[in-house]
Amino acid sequence: MKPQLLKIPYTPDHSFGVRKEMMPNINNRWHYHPEIELIHFHKGSGTQFVGDHISQFEPGDVVLVGCNLPHFWKYDDVYYHDQESTGAYSTVIHFFENFVGERFLHLPETRHIKALLERAKRGVLFKGVVAARISNLVENIYRAEGINQIIALITCLSEIALCEEPRLLSSIGFKYDFPESENKRINAIYNYSFNNFQKKIKQSEIAEIAGMTSNSFCRFFKNHTGKTYSDFITEIRVGYACKLLISNKISIKEVCYESGFNSFSCFHEFFKKVTGKTPQVYQKAYKDGKV
Repeated sequence: MKPQLLKIPYTPDHSFGVRKEMMPNINNRWHYHPEIELIHFHKGSGTQFVGDHISQFEPGDVVLVGCNLPHFWKYDDVYYHDQESTGAYSTVIHFFENFVGERFLHLPETRHIKALLERAKRGVLFKGVVAARISNLVENIYRAEGINQIIALITCLSEIALCEEPRLLSSIGFKYDFPESENKRINAIYNYSFNNFQKKIKQSEIAEIAGMTSNSFCRFFKNHTGKTYSDFITEIRVGYACKLLISNKISIKEVCYESGFNSFSCFHEFFKKVTGKTPQVYQKAYKDGKV
């Protein structure tokens, strides 16, 4: 869908922004900005959209989003209904590539950071032990002052750049340069999908939401997202299924139907297609700290 340009506020005495986001609905929309974003989720879970990537995020995750890459994080409903008790929050850093000068990334000593920021154009996700190490560095940035804050950010980026096997999110061919006039239509499609993915959504039904014929809608959605609507809604359902499997409160068969699938065999097929694992293997891998 067409992202919105977001202007990041800065104070006159800082070269980049770092803050605690204490509300889950801050910038909770599809947006982009010229600054690179580094975010650490302390508390809160939900669905993340980075370029054409859709998955679940959870406490402890760290994500690096490159400049002008559309993204947003849709927190689970519980964080909007009772924000005080759930306490969802994150630490967010925004900075330009040249925050310490135009020559910085051209120095031989910073080649690894330059390579990292190139990868960030697709979004980079860190979990587990690696994310925990990065989160400590992010906290150092938040607590530092003056020139020490700049040094802390450089140190953090350098350490991130040395992490092995980063998980890239958006696909190489993802494009997002579309006319502003199409923004409302795509937003309506997404919002309806989020609110109704647990039931069967007919093609004619979603086409009507878009104000189009079924055939026109199919072409429109594929051209603007790089995937079919069927693939899109499947990814949302699988993402929700992952959340239910992680919580381990209901059986896998119940997870299937709660996620909007009407066939257990189809659920297995699509879950493995999206995640590379069967639901059982995914659940066990999470318990073993391998997801």
